[in-house]
Amino acid sequence: MTRHLPHEQKATGGRLRPSEQMRDLGIVHYGAPTLAEPTRPLLLPDERETADTIVGQLLNAMERIRRAHDFSGKGLGLAAPQIGIGRAAAVVQPPAADPIVLLNPRVTAASEEMDEKFEGCLSFFDVRIPVPRPLRITVETVTPDGSPATALYERGEARLIAHEIDHLDGLVLLNRIRPGVRPVPVEEYRAMAEATGRAWSYE
Repeated sequence: MTRHLPHEQKATGGRLRPSEQMRDLGIVHYGAPTLAEPTRPLLLPDERETADTIVGQLLNAMERIRRAHDFSGKGLGLAAPQIGIGRAAAVVQPPAADPIVLLNPRVTAASEEMDEKFEGCLSFFDVRIPVPRPLRITVETVTPDGSPATALYERGEARLIAHEIDHLDGLVLLNRIRPGVRPVPVEEYRAMAEATGRAWSYE
């Protein structure tokens, strides 16, 4: 049974809610089994063609999403389970930078220094949730030719990449929320951001 988040009811007056927009763009919605199951690694280089196909599908989906919603300043990420594919692939698009392709990624080190910022998720886009994450993470991936690669990510990029790796591990934002913290309906979040001038963006 799908668990409904705050303010996830159907919009009236002909307007789609953000979560409904994402569903119409092909994003798997919260409650689907694929979002709660760890993904299968890609066997590279043997499955290079499969990996290339999945990455292409992720990039195409991200382009559809960008046409429908403004992600300027915030970046965008999408994991294969969010388009119904249970394999360990994701793509992250930081602001004003080339896409980062993540194949079989895993976090191998994380800083003790953390911060907490609001995050959104395309799979339940009606809410924003404050999530604590390390300011720096080291991530090991596999290249399409099967070689290991390691990179260090900081602050905004680290947050976005950690979010997508969570998806590949069968985790969503609700698994990261601190006790006593509630998801904030997107309308309330936007009003709060306008009032404080503190809408989250990459540093």
